[in-house]
Amino acid sequence: MINDLQSTLESLHDKYRALNTGTVATYIPELAKADPDLFCISVRLIDGTEFTVGNSEAAFTLQSCSKPLALAQALATVGRELVMSLTGVEPTGNSYASIVGLDQIGKPLNPMVNAGAIVTASLLGGTSPEDRFERLTSGLSAFTGSPMQVDQAVYESEQRTSDRNRALAYLLKSKGTIEGNVEQHLDLYIKQCAMRTNTRQIAIAAATLANNGLNPVTKERAISAEYIKDILVVMLMNGMYNYAGRWAYEVGIPAKSGVSGAMMGVVPGVMGIAVYSPRLDEYGNSTRGLAVCRDLVRKYHMHIFDQRSPS
Repeated sequence: MINDLQSTLESLHDKYRALNTGTVATYIPELAKADPDLFCISVRLIDGTEFTVGNSEAAFTLQSCSKPLALAQALATVGRELVMSLTGVEPTGNSYASIVGLDQIGKPLNPMVNAGAIVTASLLGGTSPEDRFERLTSGLSAFTGSPMQVDQAVYESEQRTSDRNRALAYLLKSKGTIEGNVEQHLDLYIKQCAMRTNTRQIAIAAATLANNGLNPVTKERAISAEYIKDILVVMLMNGMYNYAGRWAYEVGIPAKSGVSGAMMGVVPGVMGIAVYSPRLDEYGNSTRGLAVCRDLVRKYHMHIFDQRSPS
């Protein structure tokens, strides 16, 4: 058990609430409406114990924090071999929505960039759009421990501004990387990103990954333990956009960020971490989220290569 965690989170919240670097995402108009001063932190230990500071019920959308959870569903649906053959695991060196190299390679380098996440969305199975959406929401809810719903305003805003993702999807179809109805796959991906959530739910999802796929609150299995390593390795290598290498060096835990300002971190065998603050750096990561996770990991020696156990 980590001692003094609540007081540590309160100190970090006090320390970084005045950090005003970064800007709110504007390329999705609905996200531009977010209050830049919102800031909350939630932690869930694998025994189910919760620690939180700030307005942990403040609602926002998953955005790219949904990608590891959708990857889990794709792995469970079609298996590791097919998923990895269609997406890969390599860092891109380009932005998360980049088309560079996709035409030559024919498949995304990893499932944490948009093209890769569109591929995983196409692999969720189902016999109809409604069935596939039900599979998606059921799978996400197994991780968060709560029913998941689409934020309609954000969904519609993303649909109106999804030209680049649509181009990625049709290029993937032309390469044979995805099959079937492109618009349906893209619609499911957008709904996945537009799921309404809060830091309490994300912390539970992260703790589920930390707990080998077993939700520490519901005590139900969200994903087979055999796929946890696949998901966490991809998160560590690619989860923080083009900051991923520096993140692995400085912080060293599997993590994923989203342009809503959400961030989730996984300390295997210990805890799940969630931070929400919509001010983003140039890579699309929450500036306060980066600072909180960096300090928290250093204090408790939770980098994957630290030799001491947290105490």
